[in-house]
Amino acid sequence: MKLLANVRKLLLLRRQRPMERLMTTTQAHDTTTAAASAPALTSAQLDELERNIELRHHKNNIPLIRKLIKALQNGVDVDKEIHRQLEDQLELLPNATHPRLLRYENQPFELANYKHRPLPEQGAKEFSELARALNLYRMDHLGNYTGHKSYYLTGQLAMLEQAIIQYALESVTRQGFKLISVPDILPREVIESCGMRTEGERTQVYKLDTGECLSGTSEMALAGFFAKKMLTEQQLPLKVAAVSRCYRAETSGLHEEKGIYRVHQFTKVEMFAITAPEQSEAMLEQFKDTEIALFKQLGINFRLLDMPPCELGAPAYQKYDIEAWMPGRQMWGEISSCSNCTDYQAKRLDIKYKRATDGSVVHAHTLNGTATAIPRLLIALIESYQSTDNGDSITIPEVLVPFMNGQRTIARNKRIPETKLVKFIKSE
Repeated sequence: MKLLANVRKLLLLRRQRPMERLMTTTQAHDTTTAAASAPALTSAQLDELERNIELRHHKNNIPLIRKLIKALQNGVDVDKEIHRQLEDQLELLPNATHPRLLRYENQPFELANYKHRPLPEQGAKEFSELARALNLYRMDHLGNYTGHKSYYLTGQLAMLEQAIIQYALESVTRQGFKLISVPDILPREVIESCGMRTEGERTQVYKLDTGECLSGTSEMALAGFFAKKMLTEQQLPLKVAAVSRCYRAETSGLHEEKGIYRVHQFTKVEMFAITAPEQSEAMLEQFKDTEIALFKQLGINFRLLDMPPCELGAPAYQKYDIEAWMPGRQMWGEISSCSNCTDYQAKRLDIKYKRATDGSVVHAHTLNGTATAIPRLLIALIESYQSTDNGDSITIPEVLVPFMNGQRTIARNKRIPETKLVKFIKSE
C-alpha cells in the first residue's frame, strides 16, 4: 500500500502545472529543489509493482514505465509527451493486493457453503425451458429490433423481478443505506476512474456518439456523485444504494452461459460506501454479511468465495463473490460480489475528507457490493423452486410473497399470447 501511495504521489505531481508544482514545495528555493523532492520509483519498487501485476494477470506496462522514467532522468523533463505517456501508464496500474490472497494462487477459496434446499437431482429443467413453458419469457427472434443477448420478461416473471428489487431495497435501507436515483449515461472519465477501460477490443463499455458511455453498474454513477467532494470525518462511513439498468458489451458463446445468464443489459441493486481508511475492511465485512442475509432468506443454495488476485480487476484490493447453485444448469453461477477498492477510485475522482483530530485532508476509501443482479438471481430462484413433478409451476419464496400481492405460485400465463417468427414473402 505504501508503494502504491508513492506511485500516486508521482502521478499527482506529473499532473500539476509547472506553477502549481512549484507552489506545492513552498520550502524550496528553486525548481531544482522542487524536482528533487518529487517521489521517485526505484528499480526495486518497480520490480514489486511488476510482481503485483503478474499476480493479478494484468497487462504488464512496467517495462514502458521504466523506459519513460529513464527518459525523464536523462533530462527530457521538458518533453510534455513523455509526461503525458507516463501519466497514462501510471493510471493503468492496478491496486495493491491484500496479503491474505497471495496464497490462493489462481483459485478462489471457499469460505462457506449455505444449503437451504435438497441438493438437486439430475433432470432439473433449465430456466429458459421453464420460462417458455410458462409463457413468461422471450429471448428468441429479437435480433431484428433489440439485438443479440436481449430478453423480455412478461406477466408473473416481470412481477417477480420487481418483487426482488423491492425486497433488496427494503433490506439495504434497513441497514442504513440511503437511496439515490442515478443516471445511466456517464462521462468516459468517471467510468475509467472507477477502473473500467472504455477503449480497446475487449472493453465491456458501450460508447455513444457524443463521447459519453452507458454505465455498466450504478457503482460508477454513485462514485461520480461524490467526485471532487470534501467530506468531514463525522460523515463517514457514508452508505448509499441505487437501482439501475446496467449495460455490458460483453458476449459469450459458452453453453453454460446461454440465455439470460450473460446479457447486454439488466437491472441491479447496488450498494456503495465511502469510509475512512481504517473503516474500510470492517465495512467490506458488513457488505458481505448483508448479501449473505439477503440470499439466506431467499432459501437458495449458495457459497461464499474469497477471490484470488487474478479475479480482482484493476480497482479492488480484496473481493468476495457469492455463487448460487443453478440446478437446471448443474453449475455454480455468480450472483453477487463486494469489493474494497481502498483509495484507488477516490484518488482518481478526488474524493477526500477532513480528519477531526488534526484537520488534515486525506483521500477516502470506496467500497461496492451487489445486493441483487436480477437475471442470474432469477435463474437460481426459478430453477431451485420448480415443482418436482413436471415443472409446470414455480413456488415463490416466502420472503417475496408480500411483494407479489400475496401470490405464492407462478403458473402458466395464458393471457399473453405466444409469439412465433413468421416470414412474409412479398409477391411480385
